[in-house]
Amino acid sequence: MATSIYVGNLPFSSSEQELQDLFSQHGEVSSVNLIIDRETGRSRGFAFVEMPEEQANAAIEALNGTDLGGRALRVNEARPRH
Repeated sequence: MATSIYVGNLPFSSSEQELQDLFSQHGEVSSVNLIIDRETGRSRGFAFVEMPEEQANAAIEALNGTDLGGRALRVNEARPRH
């Protein structure tokens, strides 16, 4: 079962490939979804990454608070939309 991970406080210059590379150091990444603003076409500063559950937990532990492009990442398990 895949776990969806919320990745926040991203630099606006971040790319899906950059996130794929970062998270794949901690396991198999099944998908990366960088959220883009419809009006401007720029990143909204957050993304969702899907990984197998155990690897996702390890990635969350390892990457939460780490620096990417001068910003401390917020990484945690994504909560379902209500």
